Amino acid sequence: MANFFTKLLNNIFQSNEVADEAFYEELEEAMILSDVSYSSCMRIIDAVKHEANQRGVNLTRDVQKILKDYILDLMMVEEGYYAFEQEKSIISVIGVNGVGKTTSIGKLAYHLKKKGKKVILAAADTFRAGAIEQLVEWGNRVGVDVIHQKEGSDPAAVVFDALQSFKAKNADVLIIDTAGRLHNKKNLMQELGKINRIIDREFAEGYRETLVVLDATTGQNAMSQAKLFKECSQVTGVILSKMDSTAKGGMALSIQAELGLPVKYMGTGEKVENLQRFDAKRYVEDIFDLH
Repeated sequence: MANFFTKLLNNIFQSNEVADEAFYEELEEAMILSDVSYSSCMRIIDAVKHEANQRGVNLTRDVQKILKDYILDLMMVEEGYYAFEQEKSIISVIGVNGVGKTTSIGKLAYHLKKKGKKVILAAADTFRAGAIEQLVEWGNRVGVDVIHQKEGSDPAAVVFDALQSFKAKNADVLIIDTAGRLHNKKNLMQELGKINRIIDREFAEGYRETLVVLDATTGQNAMSQAKLFKECSQVTGVILSKMDSTAKGGMALSIQAELGLPVKYMGTGEKVENLQRFDAKRYVEDIFDLH
């Protein structure tokens, strides 16, 4: 997952020398090359420097441990973050075209179904060509119902129908595939707002979750998407898609450090089972090659 990041860090920490300014500059460069944003990088390095000074240590081996512990603490996802998996829940999933949104929804449905949950999908991304058919195909693949209308339909009407089916069938989880258009922020906010008002009206007692899907291979572009979606909706977490050997690994750090959004799931391949909860300990072990 983080091979690129790992190689750069290993080169920096391979000797136990004094952690001088040149060392910290190398560390900064390695992090930025690994898709950690500049502001996140500076925040992390400043925190590590401060902790090193507090402890009175200045060898790279000691700094490595401080950095490792800092990242682990930063990225830790508490069990409570997944409470929606156990509740009667409405999950809205947002993300731009091409990031793997619909695929992530299919995998999430499979993940929840394996836990014994009755899942329904709502095809509310009605304007992207092929989006409805793709979601229906995933529904058939994992064995869950998909509520949909024709292409170009009002997304809120689809959500309304899905909520009626959700209640009538006494399902556990409704996952809504929502619009991914970013070219007009005002329209996006209006569309998501309309959907949320219908959910509030029809299922006010339901547990709510809003997950944004980001492509882990796109670096700063994904960060920009995350910022905009966070402004448009109450995002509660992130699904990082394509977190395989092609991803540099640092973007997950930026999402948490800069935006305060927990990475809750990672997509690590094309198979239906290739979606897993984010494991901060495993993430750190991968970065620092601690296996």
